[in-house]
Amino acid sequence: MEWSLWGLIFLVGAVIGSFLNVCIYRIPLDLSIIRPGSSCPACKTAIAPYDNVPILSFLLLFGRCRKCRAPISWRYPLVELLNGLGYLLLVWMFGLDVTSLVYAIFYSALLVVTFIDIDYQIIPDVITYPGIVLGIGLSVFLPVGIVDSLIGFLVGGGLFYLVAEASLRILKQDGMGGGDIKLIAMIGAFLGWQSVLLTIFLSSLGGALLGGAFMLIKGWGRKTPIPFGPFLALGAIIAMFWGAPIMEWYVGLSQ
Repeated sequence: MEWSLWGLIFLVGAVIGSFLNVCIYRIPLDLSIIRPGSSCPACKTAIAPYDNVPILSFLLLFGRCRKCRAPISWRYPLVELLNGLGYLLLVWMFGLDVTSLVYAIFYSALLVVTFIDIDYQIIPDVITYPGIVLGIGLSVFLPVGIVDSLIGFLVGGGLFYLVAEASLRILKQDGMGGGDIKLIAMIGAFLGWQSVLLTIFLSSLGGALLGGAFMLIKGWGRKTPIPFGPFLALGAIIAMFWGAPIMEWYVGLSQ
C-alpha cells in the first residue's frame, strides 16, 4: 500500500483514540460520551477543534490547557498513539478488510478497559456485555468462526467463574472479580477457545511477574489489590496478533 494510505490508517486510529479518551474519562463517572463536547477537566473550558488534534495538540501546547495552563495527562496522547499504531499493525497482519475492522473494535475496547481498570479497578458492563454480543455475532468474519467463538466464550467465562466460586467457597474470599469474568468471556468470543487459554496463561504469567516485582521493590503484601484487566487485555492482544505462531512453537517443543 501507498505511504499515504498507511498515514490515513494511523490518523483514523488516533482520532478514534481521542474518542476512547472520552470513554475512559466519562464511563466510570456515568457521564454521556456524546454530550457535551470535550472540555478541560480543570477549568471546564470547551476545547476548540484546533486544540483537539490527536497527539499534535498535546505537543504544541506542551501538555497544558491553553486557558488555565493546567497539566494535561500524558495518557491522552498515549491512548491516541497506541490506537493508531494498533490499527496499523492490524492492517499489516490481517489486511485491509472486514477482519481488521472487527479486530479494531476489539482492540479499542481492550484499551478502554485497561485504563479504566487501572484507575478505578472496575471493568464496566457497558463494554463487556456488548463486546460479547459483537464477538459472537461478528465471528463469521474472523478466523475462529461462530462455533469456536461460542466455545471460547463458554470456556473463558466458565473457567473464571469456577475459579471465583472455588475461591469464595474454599478460601472464603473473592478470587476473581465479576468484571474479569465478563472480560475473559468477551475475549473468548472474539478469539476462540485456544487463544483464550493462551490469554489466560500469558495474563497470569504477567500478573505473577509484575506482582512479584512490586512485592520485592515496594514491599506490597499478597493482599494488595492489583487490577487484572490490563493483563488480560495485553494477553489478548498478544494472542490476537501472534497466537498462532506461539502455539505452533509450543507444539514443536513438546514433540
